[in-house]
Amino acid sequence: MDKRTSTGTAIGKIILIGEHAVVYGEPAIALPFPATKIKTTIYERKGPVLLNCLFHQGLLTDAPKKLFGLISTIEKIVESIGKRLYDFSIDIESSIPPERGMGSSAAVAVATLRALYDYFQIPLTREDLVSWSNISEKIVHGNPSGIDAAIIIDEKPLYYIKGSPPVPLDFKLDAYLILGDTGEASQTKTTVAHVKRLMDTDPEKYGPLLKKLGLLTERTKISIENRNPKNLGQIMSNAHHILDQLGVSNKILNKLVTVAIENGALGGKLTGGGGGGCMIALASSEKEANLISNNLLSNGAKNTWIYNMGVGFHGR
Repeated sequence: MDKRTSTGTAIGKIILIGEHAVVYGEPAIALPFPATKIKTTIYERKGPVLLNCLFHQGLLTDAPKKLFGLISTIEKIVESIGKRLYDFSIDIESSIPPERGMGSSAAVAVATLRALYDYFQIPLTREDLVSWSNISEKIVHGNPSGIDAAIIIDEKPLYYIKGSPPVPLDFKLDAYLILGDTGEASQTKTTVAHVKRLMDTDPEKYGPLLKKLGLLTERTKISIENRNPKNLGQIMSNAHHILDQLGVSNKILNKLVTVAIENGALGGKLTGGGGGGCMIALASSEKEANLISNNLLSNGAKNTWIYNMGVGFHGR
């Protein structure tokens, strides 16, 4: 008899605008990023559960602390469905750079959830997927907005307000999005805690900045609906300036945003938690996108991706 094998997949994501402000009830817009993916495969085998991933190869129980969110979620799921944490292995393949604000932790959780439920032949509802993913994200990030799990599960551009159902966006823009990786880990948990301290100590000063980010998100939605990449680029740059004022950018992010704009980008900003991670820039043509990409690489970016926004986004 053949041994059981099950797989689950998930893609990466990019927050176009609204990061950090979304934690405080302001809207954010996120995009699926299918150029990067996670694949989790579960194999039937005898003995204790093994985990094979970027950060650990060996017994699941020996996994490092940074995987605690995933491991804890796996343990709780298996317990909740009345199964034993035994006699299988988990293999996780990823093309999403970890700790870059591209939704790696949420994508790993989603792919692994899908694989686990399939392996144990239990129907997986969207509600269960969202619930378990958010449990994992809360352990990893402390106070997540929920946007990562939502965008990765639905694989559609989403307009999102914390605590409300995400609203799909009809997103098709005659422009190119360039993603640049600083090579530095995004400090999401740290930067979220930093903004919380700012809000706790001086809400009159920092609250209006988060409100401005919310207004810029609303303007972004209008620019998308009107298919106006020039306006969107300007909004992105304005948002980056505010995020820098909040102290969640850093020298390399600021440098790469400046390089992009100096080489013809319509605008640019950090994406995700900040403190490292990735930045995005908008270009009006593929030729300009390639020029910007090359200049980012020659000025410290470790990797770049270009996405044609004119082809639109398609979900599950």
